[in-house]
Amino acid sequence: MTTAGIDIEGLRAIVDGAVITPKDAEYDVARQVWSGCFDRRPAVIVQPASAAGVARALLHARRHGLDITVRGGGHNYAGHAVADDAMLIDLGALDGITIDPVSKTAKVGGGATWAQVDAATAEHALAVTGGFISDTGVGGLTLGGGMGWLTSLFGLSCDSVLSAHVVTADGHIVTASADENPDLHWALRGGGGNFGIVTEFTFALHELPPLGQLTMLYWTPPDAPAGLAAGAACLRDLPEGYSGAILAVSAPPLPFVPERYQGQPGFVTAVIGFGTPEELAEMVAPLRAAAPAPAWELVTPIPYTALQQMFDDAAPRGLPAYEKSLYINDLNDEVIAELVHRFPQRLSPLTIAPIFPLRGRYTETPDEATAFGGSRNACWAINLSALCPDPADFDAERAWVRDTWDALLPHARSDAGYINFLVDDDQQRIRDTYGDKYSRLAAIKAAWDPDNVLHHNANIRPA
Repeated sequence: MTTAGIDIEGLRAIVDGAVITPKDAEYDVARQVWSGCFDRRPAVIVQPASAAGVARALLHARRHGLDITVRGGGHNYAGHAVADDAMLIDLGALDGITIDPVSKTAKVGGGATWAQVDAATAEHALAVTGGFISDTGVGGLTLGGGMGWLTSLFGLSCDSVLSAHVVTADGHIVTASADENPDLHWALRGGGGNFGIVTEFTFALHELPPLGQLTMLYWTPPDAPAGLAAGAACLRDLPEGYSGAILAVSAPPLPFVPERYQGQPGFVTAVIGFGTPEELAEMVAPLRAAAPAPAWELVTPIPYTALQQMFDDAAPRGLPAYEKSLYINDLNDEVIAELVHRFPQRLSPLTIAPIFPLRGRYTETPDEATAFGGSRNACWAINLSALCPDPADFDAERAWVRDTWDALLPHARSDAGYINFLVDDDQQRIRDTYGDKYSRLAAIKAAWDPDNVLHHNANIRPA
């Protein structure tokens, strides 16, 4: 690794933040990303404190022929945020959040995490859809779409983006909104990190009580087919104000789980509401009546911020990880049977298969309104997510994901999936994911980044 020819001192003179090289003590920590699959060594790491600093770093990299990567939260399974011999532009210092409770908007720095956003908005009984793991970066999740517990209530994260401050590939700082650079605004809402470096988002916020009511019902594999069929029926018919998910998980070693089930594979239907406990109990009563008795259950009030952090411990940093996804129109008996058969075959207790119901407000945004690469018709998104505490299991666990994906593919809409869950560098699948939108995205890419400077992503190549 060498920094020869980069002019490190010149870079330090123009950037209002840390500049870290392989000689610096903090280098090994600064280059880390969430996935343990990657041990890449950038030539230099820059941590700007402003959009202007980002622009200067980017232009410096281009002048010196350096590849460029961008890190918000660094949580991407594909490791896009770091590359060998590149400049890593780390947005972590740009994590400021300003809430306007009157206009119900939030200005959020491009380096903020969802845990920070959730804490800031909850103080005002407001929220915006965020991810299932709270240390995920706001930028990466939002630019690819953004699914979470609130998707049915408020749509995708990108649906709430009113505007963005963007450092373009030629070093300009622009605003993208419905009135200013509208094509760029459209592309940023689902098109990924292809079109510029977003240093600040402005989100529309939505009213949400800070305390929710949660019911989780867990079935062992023998009872899971009937339990999940009833769970799917329940989630299909949830009224406004309720959301939920189905998860294939290993039962956690927590006090509410009987010891004999801890660590064992099983299947959960979770329903979250933001009214009274009695209202939620009434909502899940048909599920309880239709399904076998669960092996264990959790019924509890829960702050929304805690709900968002519920699976954080199951996704620790630094472990080998791999995932694939697909969209399925109906969580029918055949799909359930395949999942129930295959999930117990995984090796890692941290491997999980969350299934997100995409309905409610998700379906109310017109498909053409954003660049998001998924139909707005009601459906289910299945995520097969492998995470291995023992690296020796990784090859087998990745094979499990791929084999299970292959088995579910006949039930899917196509081989396209959620762009934020795409790990493999597969240009055809990227094109398939965006479908008819791809040509428009490629034209916008050509206008804003004709040299494909920002290509460490699910890359849309300039037309």
